[in-house]
Amino acid sequence: MSERAERLREARVKAGYRFASDAANALGIVASTYRAHENGQNEFELSEAEVYGRKFNVDPLWLLTGTDRRIPTGSALGSTMTEIDVPNARIGAKVIGQGEKIPVFGQAVGGVDGEFIMNGNVLYEVMAPPILSDISGAYAVSVSGDSMYPRYEDGEVCFVDPSRRVRKGDYVIAQIRLEEGGALLAYVKKFVRHNSSELVLEQFNPHKELRFEANTVHSVHYIALAGNA
Repeated sequence: MSERAERLREARVKAGYRFASDAANALGIVASTYRAHENGQNEFELSEAEVYGRKFNVDPLWLLTGTDRRIPTGSALGSTMTEIDVPNARIGAKVIGQGEKIPVFGQAVGGVDGEFIMNGNVLYEVMAPPILSDISGAYAVSVSGDSMYPRYEDGEVCFVDPSRRVRKGDYVIAQIRLEEGGALLAYVKKFVRHNSSELVLEQFNPHKELRFEANTVHSVHYIALAGNA
């Protein structure tokens, strides 16, 4: 782990976020993106450091370089230090709703491919992450099993934006009705394609493609981010 990544982890823990995914949810970013910064897989730059600094109440420059921009007040060394505040807003920034809750659907035990019955029963409600707080119809699902590990872990919560267009390579929740009058089954998978004849999804464990006839597909919704709720 790089020193920059270690400082980010230290700041996150001191800010009260036990898990990296908790911090990612609070930041409104994809958990895997944040984890890649914290474990040193990908370096983060000033723009990301400023976002992390505001959320974790640390100096972005310290995150990047380890340099503390605090300046001494008074004449003696060791006197009280005053931290230089980093701007916490930008002109034209949209103020989104706070305190909005969205439902979490799912069940304790999933099927062979991690599917679960989407019967409208709400497990519980969670605070909507910032990127979904003004999206009509936003919801979340609880992952069952490890069919999509390491992308998603058992029990992890996926936050869904039903209004966003889905593209190849996106992660989605697809609702499928295999039998007429039967229950809707929900699958958290990677999107491959959807045309007039079929929907094709990719699964990781075991690795395979799932194919569904187009007339069985009820909906395919985009997963905006995931983490521990």
